[in-house]
Amino acid sequence: MDGGVRVGCRTADGKIIFVTMPRQALAQGVSAISGVTRLSGLAVPEVRAQPSTPTLELHPVESLRSLRRSLVECDNVLGPREVVATAQEHIQLIQQLRRDAVGHDRKALLQVLAEYAEFCSWLHHDGGDHRAAQYWADRATDWASACGDHDLTAYITARKAQLAGDMKESVDAVDLADYAQRLARPGSRLSAMGAVYGAHGHALLGDELAAQHTFDRALALLAEPSEAPIGRGRWLDAAYVEAQRARSLSLLGRHHEAVAGFEQAIRSLPPNFRRDRGVYLARSAISQVVASGPEQAAATGEAALAVAVTTGSARIFTELATLDGLLQRCRGATEVDRFRDALDRHLLHEV
Repeated sequence: MDGGVRVGCRTADGKIIFVTMPRQALAQGVSAISGVTRLSGLAVPEVRAQPSTPTLELHPVESLRSLRRSLVECDNVLGPREVVATAQEHIQLIQQLRRDAVGHDRKALLQVLAEYAEFCSWLHHDGGDHRAAQYWADRATDWASACGDHDLTAYITARKAQLAGDMKESVDAVDLADYAQRLARPGSRLSAMGAVYGAHGHALLGDELAAQHTFDRALALLAEPSEAPIGRGRWLDAAYVEAQRARSLSLLGRHHEAVAGFEQAIRSLPPNFRRDRGVYLARSAISQVVASGPEQAAATGEAALAVAVTTGSARIFTELATLDGLLQRCRGATEVDRFRDALDRHLLHEV
């Protein structure tokens, strides 16, 4: 919440941990040594932020929504580190505008404020700062409820279930997902979204039957025709559900099925969903250690690393850290050593 950036660090005993570095430290006071960037004895990839300044030539709400859409596109290409500071600056601007607004304008600004807060939660989530992600998700829930946007409240609650799952807080993931489904309109896409993240919560609890049943329910909801136009969660489709199922199957030890699920999901991804492709590759590589062998897993991990480096996605780096630990016993294999060396070049190092 204070502008820190989560980055991976290789400790002296060879493990990978994630630490928070001040954003200013990453952007200033660095010098290139032997092809890497060093700061206070630590090697770290250089980060250059290019913030934008809002222009309010249209109605403020429409202009801010347009700017948010642009930031979402920037996040898809550049990753969260390049976007989060600008998004939070826009939140400050909206708060200033609300002080002078009345009636419908103030309610509309509150709604766009909730949308920005949810986006900030996502940026921190992908950036690896889960506590900041929780903070912004909570603020987003408060503001969405205050302006009476029930769909947005359901969407944020489902996202909170996703975040709980990534934090391995299984019971919270299940309970938040159930609440999201109660908030969502029956049979809606948002109800399916809640089911997806609830299913992973069941997998975290080791309940494969409940997980599979809940994934199937999400698919059934998506298959039902809807007269309402697709709104929030338009990215949710059958391929996304199967990718999340594959992740849960991996967690449950069903590695061959998990690899097949990830492969199908990757083939179905639109070309511009590069970060999702990186996440799926990294998660698939973990199952490939068992299903296909360490050499194939390392090659897949190297492909995921290329996406992680360009997007700065801590979700990908976290999966690759798990893969790195699994591959330690396979040191000496060419593909494994190449992957681990490539990963090392993009981590801080304890000295």
